[in-house]
Amino acid sequence: MSKVPMTVVGAEKLRQELEELKTVKRPRVIEAIAEARAHGDLKENAEYHAAREQQSFIEGRIAEINSKLANAEIIDVSKINANGKVIFGATVDLVNEETGDEVSYQIVGDDEADVKAKRISISSPIARALIGREEGDIATVNAPGGVQEYEIVAVRYI
Repeated sequence: MSKVPMTVVGAEKLRQELEELKTVKRPRVIEAIAEARAHGDLKENAEYHAAREQQSFIEGRIAEINSKLANAEIIDVSKINANGKVIFGATVDLVNEETGDEVSYQIVGDDEADVKAKRISISSPIARALIGREEGDIATVNAPGGVQEYEIVAVRYI
């Protein structure tokens, strides 16, 4: 399987979630299963079935996070000298050529993307249009809403 790019922050968030699942949520659900078993007949015990379903979800999520971390290529953009080019992990300040609106995005891995937090996926149309460009360039984005042009005002590696 090929490596998937991930920022240091994204990897740390996954590690924190994994730690919480293993040390807090897993023991809690095991306790709930034991308590539900003590109530007797398991066939008609809704608490038991709900706890088992929760346990299944937790174990699945633990496996998913372990897999993502194992396949991640963790990139610390602050330690890369990209000579002003837009690369994975860079924060890019843009101006929409048509409207004059200013926006800033960080280019992150698919699992880390959150448009509300101004973190866009490396596979998004805007990120693909920005990669490899530098400050002062115009990036043409073939977005679902039509073609848009953005001027790259600044590229930061934070």
